[in-house]
This record gives sequence, C-alpha cells and structure tokens, in this order.
Amino acid sequence: MKKNFWEKLKKPFFVLAPMADVTDIAERQMLVKYGKPDVLYTEFVSADGLASEKGREVLIKDLRFNKNEHPIVAQIFGANPENIKKAAQLVKKLGFDGVDINMGCPDKAIIKQGAGSALMKNPKLAREIIRAAKDGAGEMPVSVKTRIGFSKNEIETWLPEILAEKPAVITIHGRTKKEMSEVPAHWDVIARAKEIASGSGVLIIGNGDVESLEDGNKKAEQSKVDGVMVGRGIFGNPWFFNKEIKIENIPLKERFAVMIEHSKLFEKELSSQNIKGYHVMKKHFKAYVSGFDGAKELRAKLMETENSGEVEKIIKNYFNSIK
Repeated sequence: MKKNFWEKLKKPFFVLAPMADVTDIAERQMLVKYGKPDVLYTEFVSADGLASEKGREVLIKDLRFNKNEHPIVAQIFGANPENIKKAAQLVKKLGFDGVDINMGCPDKAIIKQGAGSALMKNPKLAREIIRAAKDGAGEMPVSVKTRIGFSKNEIETWLPEILAEKPAVITIHGRTKKEMSEVPAHWDVIARAKEIASGSGVLIIGNGDVESLEDGNKKAEQSKVDGVMVGRGIFGNPWFFNKEIKIENIPLKERFAVMIEHSKLFEKELSSQNIKGYHVMKKHFKAYVSGFDGAKELRAKLMETENSGEVEKIIKNYFNSIK
C-alpha cells in the first residue's frame, strides 16, 4: 500500500517544477548530486500516448528514473479520462510516488487537445479527469498543477472545482495562461488560493519567480503555502536547493566542470540513445555561462558544439587563454 508521501514532508517543502526538455533524467541526477529538492517531477508526458501500445514504447523512455530520485512524481497531460486512468495505472506500476495532472500548460498544441490550461475552461471535464486519475492511481497520491485562470484571475471559481475532488496537492502557478511568463507571478493570488483551500486537507504549493531558497522561504512565509515549486531558477544551477552552497560563491572552474559533467550525462542517458537530440542540452549552457567578462563569446562557441567532448575542449581552451 502506497502511503501519501506529501503528508510527511516538513513545511515549507521545495519541489522541482516539471519542465519540457529540462527536467529529464540528466538534469534530475545533477540535482540529486548537488542539491536535491524535497520532491522531483518528470517532464510532462501525454496520457493518450501512454495509453496506446505504440506511443507507450516511445514515451516510457521519458519516465525512466533512478532509485536515488525518490520521492518522484510523474506528470501527465490529456483530456480523455479513460486514458488518464490508464496512464495513472502505468505510473503506479513503474514505481513512482505520485502522479500529477497538468492543467496549466499554455502550449497551443496542448490547448487544442482540450488539455493543459484548456481544462480551466472545462471544470466538469477537469473534475472527471481527477477522478479517473485517482481511480488508476489507487493508494498513490494524485496532484494537480494549474494557473490562477485562463484569461483573467479566476481563482475564486476555478480552485473550488478542483478542491471538490480532493487531490493530495494543488500547485498554483501565479499567472494566467494569457500572461504566460511575461508579468511577475501574483503571489497575492497564491496566498488567496491557500485561504480558499484552508480546512480542505489539500496542500497548496506556490510557483513562480522563485529566485533562491531564501526567496522561496520568504514567499512561503508571506503566502502561508505548504510548499514552493521552482522552475527557471534551476537553470545552470544544480546547487539551487542546497542549503550550504550559493552559486555566486562557486568558482568558475568548478561551475564549468559541473556543466561538462551535465553534458556528458545528457549524452550518455539521452542523446547517444536517440531519446533526445544533443541540441536540447544547449539551453543549459546559456545559464551556466553568464555573469562574467567574455561570457557572451564563450556561449557562442558552446552553441556550435555537437557533443560533450567539444564542450570540454572549448572550456579547456578558455582557461588556457586567460592564464
């Protein structure tokens, strides 16, 4: 019997946000090694894909994880309750600690399917989906990640709909779908969400613009949320969740050694197995290589690389040139 691990976490707990082409097995392993959050999330995976034999063969690779990653939650998306149920059953079978339903993704292709943030416009289906996931998950906790509304703040009407289905956790990204990431996250609305959920037994996680652990703790204190989810803050910073280390105190040489380690791991786990193209790794270079003289030029060179060996060579040449 799988217990609800969420209830055992010391508050405020810190959670890795599920991000497409970011929170893959290589990124998660880097975090486990240098600063593990309280909970890890996978990238989101299509429930429709997982429910079909052909799709499952391909997508199951995105659900690989190592034992050192527990507690880990698999995030799924979709608009078909039956497929959500099948996907939740599979997630449970694979040994995950929880399953999360994406009800906030602003991607047009996802919205077109009636999934992601489109579910905010269809509360009846959203509730059906939570029930289906719970059905498939059994004892495994089901959570939901959503936004404060579609075109405007709808927390007063939208949140009670999801709360009625009693998921274990609801993560609120403090922006509407329309706002994307173009405005600062509305932590006042996240605080209101916590008030609305008060007494329901459902944990509320706040998400948006968390710049550091200190910042996260401050936002948690002000909004009274149970946990904090971090997304973009982890780019180029696998030490983000480490209480002992601040990235600004890490020498450049060490930062680059970790970037090389990350690119080698990405190659080993993903690009060499044709799961993802090596170009996906490049979005991390921009974050690892910033904040010093010559960063722009060095970044430009790294963007031309095609494997981790080339990355290593460029970094070696860089240090030789500044001796």
